[in-house]
Amino acid sequence: MTETEILRYALSQFAQINEEDFNLSQNCWQIKTYKKSEFYNPVGNICRNLGFIIDGYFRAYLTDQEGIEKNIFLFLPHQVVVTYKSFVHQVPCDYNTQAMTDAKVICITMAHLQTLYKKSHGWERFGRLMAEKAFDIANDRAESFMFKTAEERYRELVSMQPDILNTIPLYHISSYLGIAGPSLSRIRKRISGK
Repeated sequence: MTETEILRYALSQFAQINEEDFNLSQNCWQIKTYKKSEFYNPVGNICRNLGFIIDGYFRAYLTDQEGIEKNIFLFLPHQVVVTYKSFVHQVPCDYNTQAMTDAKVICITMAHLQTLYKKSHGWERFGRLMAEKAFDIANDRAESFMFKTAEERYRELVSMQPDILNTIPLYHISSYLGIAGPSLSRIRKRISGK
């Protein structure tokens, strides 16, 4: 499948974007490539693009007062990568979004989306579903730290994304899960021993 075909399929599955609606957007999308460690959106910059990841992995992270990077979101292939608040409100972002691997993304700007919203109910539905999805992701992330153990968070991540362990260094996974490296090693050893 081409990048456009992958995008068309993903949009039809996510928001029931039909062929006519997709064709309205054909000239709005731009393919961008990122090298490992390149920023998708650095802290303090306005996020200009909503991207659909064709290949690669990204992370959003904060740097605390001690200079330690803490991963707050992971963005995986065939998911959207965006600093949502910054993108929607066109305000500077409070954290970095960076490629963890070489990556290819198909991007659209907020101006293009606003134009599509005016032209099509299908694209308006897309915007509403994106907002709901962003809320769900943030809410699930917060609740996982309140209600789940470190082992439960690890098991859930691996069950949902089994390839992640072969692609992302464990220190990024431990940071994302809020688990110290040695604790993650113990959890992995305990699970593999069962």
